[in-house]
Amino acid sequence: MKTLVIADHDNGVLKPETSKTINAALKLGFPVNVLVAGESVAPMSEQIASIEGVNSVLIADNSEYAQQLAENIADLVVSLAADYSHIVASATTTGKNFMPRVAALLDVAQISEIIDVVDADTFKRPIYAGNAIATVKSLDSKKVITVRASSFDLQGTQAPAECVTIDAVFSSELSSFVSVEQTESERPELTAAQVVISGGRGMQNGENFSLLHGIADKLGAAIGASRAAVDAGFVPNDMQVGQTGKIVAPNLYIAVGISGAIQHLAGMKDSKVIVAINKDPDAPIFQVADYGLVADLFDVLPELEQAL
Repeated sequence: MKTLVIADHDNGVLKPETSKTINAALKLGFPVNVLVAGESVAPMSEQIASIEGVNSVLIADNSEYAQQLAENIADLVVSLAADYSHIVASATTTGKNFMPRVAALLDVAQISEIIDVVDADTFKRPIYAGNAIATVKSLDSKKVITVRASSFDLQGTQAPAECVTIDAVFSSELSSFVSVEQTESERPELTAAQVVISGGRGMQNGENFSLLHGIADKLGAAIGASRAAVDAGFVPNDMQVGQTGKIVAPNLYIAVGISGAIQHLAGMKDSKVIVAINKDPDAPIFQVADYGLVADLFDVLPELEQAL
C-alpha cells in the first residue's frame, strides 16, 4: 500500500498546505509519493523532494496542466490510482475542485476535510460548523481524502528524494482556460499568514477597515473579515474567514468588532492565540478568546497601532 499526495501550488509557488498534507498522509503509515502537475514545475519539484517523509516525486510538466483544470488533473490522478490505496489532497480551492471528480471516476466516497487520522481506514472530521467531530470509517478499497491543512504541522526537511517524470498528458474538450482575475497584495496570503487581524460588522463601513492596515503592517499580518462584513459590502469576499470562507489557524488571530457567530468560529477557532475586541461584553467571541478587551474599537485601534 502507498499514498499519493497531490501538491498544491499557485503559479509555480508551492503552498505550505502541501507540507501539512504530507504530514497527514504520513500518519496513514504507508510510503508517500507526491504528484506535482503544472508547467515549468522543476524548481518546485526539488523543493517537494526535500520535504521530510516524501518517498518520491512524480512530475507531470506540460502546458495542459498549467491552469490545473479539474478535468485534466482528475484524469491524470485516476491514471495513477491503480498503484495507490490512498489519494490525498489539501481541502483548498484547487483540491475541492478536482478531488470530487477523482472520487466519482473511481466510484468511491470522498472523505472531506479530515483533521486527524485514527488509522488507515478511520478519520476525524468536523461537522455542524465545527461544533462536533465525526469519526468516520471507510470500507472502500481506495480512499480519496481531502485534508484541512490547518489541523496539521509543517514537515521538516530531508535529503532530496528521487524525482520521476510522467509523460502522460490529458486534455479536455469539456473545459478550457479563458482568463483569471486576481487581487494582489503585499500582505501575506490569508490562509498561510502567521498573524491575522479581522474586522466584522462593528467596523461600520469599508473605509474604517483602514484602521486595521497600520496594525497589520506592523505585525506582518493578513487582513480578514467576517461574513457579516462581506455581506454588507465592506470588503471583498476573498477576505472572508469562516465556514463558508477561508479556514485559518495562525499563531495570533485578532477579531475586531466581530460578535462570534458559530460560522465564523468554525474558520478560526484553531488559532493558537485569539484576541477579541468588542464593546459588547456578552459577545460569543469572548467564549473562545484567550484575551478579551471590552471597548470601542474606534478608541482602541489607534492606541494599539501607536503602542506597536
